[in-house]
Amino acid sequence: MDRSSPAGKNDRRQFLFHMLKGTALLLLQGCSGLANRTLDYLPPHAYLPSRRAIETAAAVQTDLPKETCVTHEVAPMETVPRLAQMYGVTERELTEANRLKPGEALQPGQKLIIPHPARYKNIVPVYENDRWQYIVIHHTAGKTGKALLVDRIHRERGFDEGLGYHFLVDNGSLGKGDGQLEAAPRWIRQDEGAHCKASNMNVRSIGIGLVGNFNDQKPSAAQMNTLIQLVALLAIHYQIPACNVLGHCMVPGAKTDCPGHRFPWQRFQLSLQQVMPASSMLARSR
Repeated sequence: MDRSSPAGKNDRRQFLFHMLKGTALLLLQGCSGLANRTLDYLPPHAYLPSRRAIETAAAVQTDLPKETCVTHEVAPMETVPRLAQMYGVTERELTEANRLKPGEALQPGQKLIIPHPARYKNIVPVYENDRWQYIVIHHTAGKTGKALLVDRIHRERGFDEGLGYHFLVDNGSLGKGDGQLEAAPRWIRQDEGAHCKASNMNVRSIGIGLVGNFNDQKPSAAQMNTLIQLVALLAIHYQIPACNVLGHCMVPGAKTDCPGHRFPWQRFQLSLQQVMPASSMLARSR
């Protein structure tokens, strides 16, 4: 079938939707309260597969040289099990390489050796929670950043709980990968955000921040790839319609240009339409 024809495009959209939905459904089986499994998806930037590979595989992982050892800086509330999933190593390998005691809590900023990582994946924990009705997209308005730095900046601004977003998409600065995803403590705890007071969005929306100032430049391709997949997966899991995915400046009552004049909103929306079902374009009903 001609992929450029309407029928071909519809088949492709249906394939991508069922691929994402099928992955999400695996998480829902037997789960109540906080999810005890995580949702993993395509790795960013350096390990990013071609679009053809994305379309023909439900999950992609990229092997790394076996002799490779990398250093990972621990972000707030990261754990040994989650890092083991991210890098494709065992929890025992991580604890032994870093002389950690079983169950020992990791500290933000702690440097860990990742011995012989098999691959890298972004990991998205999902939870049973019906409070999330919107997704709000932000930029940090700074050229560099990572969860630890944004957490410190937000605390200095008076945010008692630190990092105001639920997720942060890195841009390759300060030792983080381009398109690397960091799940913030507010998301792990399922707390309300501190990213958008207007229209009571802190209480009912998932806040996603991208590192960068998008009044000056556009997000990187790797950041957009991560953002599109993250939003699609969250929207499907929490039944959030596409019309409820907003830029900060689009929220009624918000007086800001966030996520910046150069954020490619139209392209972002078109990409979402390719992977979200038609029912998600309609109003939420629960």
